[in-house]
Amino acid sequence: CDWEWWVQNWLGRSGTRGFSGESDRESISYDVVIVGAGPAGLSAAIRLKQLCREKDVDLSVCVVEKGAEVGAHILSGNVFEPRALDELFPKWKEEEVPIHVPVTSDKFWLLTRTRAISLPSPFNNRGNYVISLSQLVRWLGQKAAELGVDIYPGFAASEILYDNNENVIGVATNDMGISKDGSKRDNFQQGVELKARLTLLGEGCRGSLSEKIIKKYNLRGKVQGQHQTYALGIKEVWEIDASKHKPGCVIHTLGWPLDHKTYGGSFLYHMQDRQNREDV
Repeated sequence: CDWEWWVQNWLGRSGTRGFSGESDRESISYDVVIVGAGPAGLSAAIRLKQLCREKDVDLSVCVVEKGAEVGAHILSGNVFEPRALDELFPKWKEEEVPIHVPVTSDKFWLLTRTRAISLPSPFNNRGNYVISLSQLVRWLGQKAAELGVDIYPGFAASEILYDNNENVIGVATNDMGISKDGSKRDNFQQGVELKARLTLLGEGCRGSLSEKIIKKYNLRGKVQGQHQTYALGIKEVWEIDASKHKPGCVIHTLGWPLDHKTYGGSFLYHMQDRQNREDV
């Protein structure tokens, strides 16, 4: 998506932010609504606002996030390639960013029941960092708010809004205070319509609204459609003896305990403060 073109030639025609009571639900209008306060959604919001300043355009941007706070649903450890952050914030190293542990070693093992066989690593993590993605997302949320992005944590987008021509015009958040039998409790709160001229879905893996859009417009059937692969993961964080801790050590594995017919593997990241993050 060419954000500069959108800001200058389409979205930049006029700014819209307002409230409407035309439907049964309260309605708030924005130029851009982004679903998901993850790395992608927040980076898009930040870049839009940066371009607004560069082009002297006033656009209203909001991000709706189902987690109780930004970063609450970001569970992954991460070997982070900083190239995109270099482009977004060229001077990020001068700020208090939660990126502290550079990769110091990169190993790839084939595991058997009794051995770990070292293989030539297909990865190149030189210059990357071992981080908590949740902490980085919280920092991005702060930067987005400083630029004027409205962030609504604790509100799950549950519905895509369409106009009479089947064009996407925003999302609606879910109703709150509903009993299991569907009745309204005393604390019932009706969802809100967030209408926008541009709606961006950054829900992450198998997002519910993204799946609806993919099905409605048959996006998986397109020639350029990309097949998606999903896997179930288990994560643990260990605190280990200081003598065994090697900050920045990155290990990826395949093989045991899986058989040769089962897809999978594991990775182990040595983080700071004697913490290891292991995912299977």
